Amino acid sequence: MTKSERKSEQLSAQKSSSHLTKQDQQGGDENFQRVLLLIILVVSLTFIIVPKGTLTPTEFAPGDIVPRDIKAPRDILIPDDELSEQKRHDAAREVASLYDFDPATGAMISDQVDQILASLSVGIDLEVTEDQQISDLESNFGVKADKKTFTVLKEISAHDEIKSRVTLIMTSLYRQKVAGNLKLFEADRSKGVIFRSLNTQTETADSSQTKVIGLGQLQDSLKKAVKDTDLSASQQKALQSLIEPLLRPNISFNQKETEARRQIAREEVKPVLIQVKKGEMITREGDRITLDQVKRLGALRDDRSTVSLWRNATGMLLSCFLLVYFSHIFARRNIRKYRPDNRDLIFLATIFVVHILILKISIFISAALDSAFPYIDQNTYYYVFPFAVGTMLVRIVLNSEISLIFAILSAIVTGALFGNSYAVMVFAFLTSLSGAHWVRHVTERSSLFRAGLRLGMFNFVLLFALHLMTSRPFDLQLIYKLGFGFVGGLVAAVVVTGVVPLVESIFRYTTNIKLLELANMNNPVLRDLMVQAPGTYHHSIIVGNLAEAAAENIGVNPLMVRVAAYYHDIGKIRKPLYFIENIGGQENRHDKLAPSMSALILMAHVKDGAEMARENRLGQALIDIIRQHHGTGLMKFFYDRAKSKADPEVEQIDERDYRYHGPKPQTREAALIMLADAIEAASRTLTDPTPARIQGMVQKIINNIFIDGQLDECELTLKDIHNIAKSFNLVLGGIFHYRVDYPEPVSKERVTEKGPRSLDEDRNRKSSDQTEDKKNPPAKGSTEDLKRLGMS
Repeated sequence: MTKSERKSEQLSAQKSSSHLTKQDQQGGDENFQRVLLLIILVVSLTFIIVPKGTLTPTEFAPGDIVPRDIKAPRDILIPDDELSEQKRHDAAREVASLYDFDPATGAMISDQVDQILASLSVGIDLEVTEDQQISDLESNFGVKADKKTFTVLKEISAHDEIKSRVTLIMTSLYRQKVAGNLKLFEADRSKGVIFRSLNTQTETADSSQTKVIGLGQLQDSLKKAVKDTDLSASQQKALQSLIEPLLRPNISFNQKETEARRQIAREEVKPVLIQVKKGEMITREGDRITLDQVKRLGALRDDRSTVSLWRNATGMLLSCFLLVYFSHIFARRNIRKYRPDNRDLIFLATIFVVHILILKISIFISAALDSAFPYIDQNTYYYVFPFAVGTMLVRIVLNSEISLIFAILSAIVTGALFGNSYAVMVFAFLTSLSGAHWVRHVTERSSLFRAGLRLGMFNFVLLFALHLMTSRPFDLQLIYKLGFGFVGGLVAAVVVTGVVPLVESIFRYTTNIKLLELANMNNPVLRDLMVQAPGTYHHSIIVGNLAEAAAENIGVNPLMVRVAAYYHDIGKIRKPLYFIENIGGQENRHDKLAPSMSALILMAHVKDGAEMARENRLGQALIDIIRQHHGTGLMKFFYDRAKSKADPEVEQIDERDYRYHGPKPQTREAALIMLADAIEAASRTLTDPTPARIQGMVQKIINNIFIDGQLDECELTLKDIHNIAKSFNLVLGGIFHYRVDYPEPVSKERVTEKGPRSLDEDRNRKSSDQTEDKKNPPAKGSTEDLKRLGMS
């Protein structure tokens, strides 16, 4: 072994060890991210589900048929809310109404009368005008008087004995209690009244001996007392008109204090509890549930959600963790196409949480609608919810296997969210599967609305079937359910249509809808390819036809394969003239380059294509196919050329320098593009493309690629490869079809090419000219390419 070989082996060993170290570090980071994501997911689900009522007994209405036996799991004290409320109400009614009694009311009125009379006496002394005094009397004391009455009052003010008479009258009148509204007082009196003196704050209960009159009776008593005086009729009338506006009740209802006392009495009443022993049967399967049983089940639910909230939350957390974790592990180890990466898992977790959160919000909306439209049951509104949206999105973005696991998990969690409802769980699961089925291959945007229509009809039939299983009568609620179920399918389609572009933008996915946009030949990248590299453009179209036909034959997404074929060689736009299909009649630039430099130029188109795909946001799926469509294939023409020019004793040609950097195809789509790319290029070298020659060429190219190990890391089976070869033979047979001779021969010129006919592994064959071509060499600028493309 030479020194150079030893050195190369040491370098390769160092590279492999460093590569393994990076892989281990990257794998550790990915595992940490997945564990963190799992924790966030289960905590979020627990936070959403538990406050509503965890895995608790199903909510029933009186008259429902009980689906199973329900026993009390422990001793439970069930509060009787109606009886407790009745006792609280009775306790509040027993609290007597509180009336404040002011014993100084009569004295205060006497003082006011004295002040008025005194002001009239002062007015006389100050010689104030009569009109001014009348105005002051009304503004200061609220007493209205005409001039005649005012004159009499001035006369009365001059007699000091009048003041003492007024005091005696007020004392006599206010010896009894006076109420402002006697009718209201009598109503409260029948329930009990307590008087509280404002002077001493002492309270005395009302008794039958306590006399209470109203303001009307007080005015009558005033009139009678004034008449008993020795005053003249005019003086009596004036005095009465002076005192009457000043009269007011001396007891008043203290509503604030009364309500406070009644509230205290209500709070002091202890709730009435009904004891249910552990193991006591609450309901039996098949029985018609009663109102009392509904109350007991409700109390059981409330007992769990209040007393054992943290225990229920912990149980839900562990249940969600085990459900998600082991479902993921099982699917990853047993389902071939279940291979989500971290980006996929983040997308799945996000959709899962948002989906359950929307359903949780919808439950509150349905409760509000139940209050607004009481003739429709609350659980009837559930079937208009878009249960299938999450699974439909997963199916559009990822694949059927992942969407199946998502449907199972979301259905179980949804059943727990709706009070452990078996019917809701079954409905959510089946409608999710149906929705995912209808959107499996979206070839146009209108396909989503057709899927929504089909999903609505499926929901209609499913709800009817579930109703038949319950043995319930055909009533108006069934019609509402069927209608809501049909509308729910349409709602799911509308939501998916609006959310798909958002998912594409946030998570950088390339869905079928995005592929439809990229398949448009007016896309700027494809237009640049057509103008800058027309030969490559035509090559890509033919590769697309080959790959699409084979994809339909082996069950691969044909739209993805066709669009990937259109873009797989976009890297050649940067150096189009270094690729033989774009040279035409020009000089081959590789004739003046070293083989190693030519190999570097050819390798660069893969890297350039991936960069251009990222710049134009084609999506990670297309970027991966661009990087993988040559795998680690050998550019045999330049490798052989380098070996022929090199001196074995001086320089060792390393085969790895003439291989693409890869990676090898990781998916069936990428493998299809590799095979179609190689076979389309090789088909151009056929001089007499008969079906037998086409079949032999196809088989030879596929065998070479297979033997080189380029298909080792993808999931193509031998049966798939056989079907792919059959599809390629069929399409190429149509391209190189036989034509009859024209009546008048069409003159053709042939071109003699200098240098290699191909620049990579797939274009390293020299075309064997026919005998007549050697005798008559074609002129430069001929249409030789038409024959190689099967167009002659």
